[in-house]
Amino acid sequence: MMRIPTFLASLFLSGAAIAGGTNPNAMLIYYDAVSNQTLDPREPQNNSSFAQGPLMAIFDQLIYLDPKGNPTPGLATSWTYNTELTEIVLKLRPNVTFHNGEKFNAAVVARNFQAATALGLRAGFAVSETMSQIASVETTGEDTVKIKLKQPNGQMPYLLGSQAGMMIAPASLEGDAFGVALKPIGSGPYKVRSFDSNIKTVTDRYDGYWDGPRGRPAGFEHQYVNDGRARLNALRSGQANLALIDPRQIAEAKSAGFEVLINEKNSTWDIYLNVKRDNIGRLKMRQAFMHALDRAAIAEGLGYGASKPTAQLFASSSPAWVKEMETLYPYDPAKAKKLLAEAGYPNGVDVTWVLLNTTEYKQIAEAVQAMMAEVGIRIKFDVVDISQYVTFRRPPTRGDIMMARWGGRPDPLQAFQEVTGTGGSVNAGDAASPEIDALIDKARRMDPANPERMKVIHQLGKVTTELAAHFGIMTRSAVYAYKPGCIAGLPPYLPTGNDRINDVTIGENCK
Repeated sequence: MMRIPTFLASLFLSGAAIAGGTNPNAMLIYYDAVSNQTLDPREPQNNSSFAQGPLMAIFDQLIYLDPKGNPTPGLATSWTYNTELTEIVLKLRPNVTFHNGEKFNAAVVARNFQAATALGLRAGFAVSETMSQIASVETTGEDTVKIKLKQPNGQMPYLLGSQAGMMIAPASLEGDAFGVALKPIGSGPYKVRSFDSNIKTVTDRYDGYWDGPRGRPAGFEHQYVNDGRARLNALRSGQANLALIDPRQIAEAKSAGFEVLINEKNSTWDIYLNVKRDNIGRLKMRQAFMHALDRAAIAEGLGYGASKPTAQLFASSSPAWVKEMETLYPYDPAKAKKLLAEAGYPNGVDVTWVLLNTTEYKQIAEAVQAMMAEVGIRIKFDVVDISQYVTFRRPPTRGDIMMARWGGRPDPLQAFQEVTGTGGSVNAGDAASPEIDALIDKARRMDPANPERMKVIHQLGKVTTELAAHFGIMTRSAVYAYKPGCIAGLPPYLPTGNDRINDVTIGENCK
């Protein structure tokens, strides 16, 4: 397989090039709405696809997922499955070193898998689910790794392109360090200079990177600021040269002279459910919620041109999207009231919503709360910091529902696994029906190249929507602002909620 250098691919796909060249001496200072509690890619908080920007810059992955989500060579230059999909053999890239000078080889891959497996369910879902599939790891020389699986699984190229494939330097794994105790040493294009939990990550360009410096800035600073107004103000004052802004700020940013980039993602605003709760566990109550939700009004009023209404986990551009499911739950308050009474709640029902504390989340949540109040669904907010989203799933589970920006996954099957399947990373209860788990298992045992696999995924889309196994609201895009001509190499990156900053460049006359 031939791979276009990531830097050139990013510029091509983003349709952006900086006139007059780049400034490799500048710092990329990015104000984001999501933080990192630790820089351990295996840690549960980092399971969120929105927390992966700094991680992808620090830790190279075994398999690189291109901006569309297709597996291409990374630290592994090629891979082959056996016919039964029970073994996958990786050929590794030579002459790769970690930021501390340690050499990357087959033994390092085996050590990383051993350490991740030992974490068990302490690790985030993307890591624990991947390691649970592995029966053994064999190495041959410096450059060959054979992974034997417990059962047929066609997902491994995608899984090894996520956190599970992020390689950590052997020195960092001594003593089985994990989470806050892990020293974040990877082999990616940026190395860590300093880290302040849930506040700031500062990195320096790693000129020993196997793919070269490629005009990248001297360093990358990731700042967590949960307020959209503060992020835009940081751009105005020059504290930041790239900011993630709220969609409602698009017109304001343009008026201030900034360039606005809207990266449409395979991503949605979605409400996750705990079907073990008596209220959410009742199908007719869930269906009442779906009919009481005016998605079009929310998308028009709060999407600001960057969102479209949807009841599914995918945008209409995704091959996993099922057209007829979009008409299954039209806005119908009268029907919602009827279904709520049939569910056993003629006088209404109380629902606790774990609300993540950002301006954008609050605005959408309050709009939904008002709609639900009209039909008798009384929502009470339990407001938490965005870094504490894991409390919805971790025992003892907190709340009946939680809304989040679902970041999408390169393999649509992963979306159903994590959102609607038993044991999913954001599913606090069981599957809404055993049929969901059965279909997930069926698709997992199929080669992604098999066209029948997508048919199973479409069936999953129908079943999960019919059972209201999650509450889709609208699609979401990543919206960025920056000074004209100062940022390039930031195309939509569909595999995660975060776009990759690995190959962003800064204009020659920009700071």
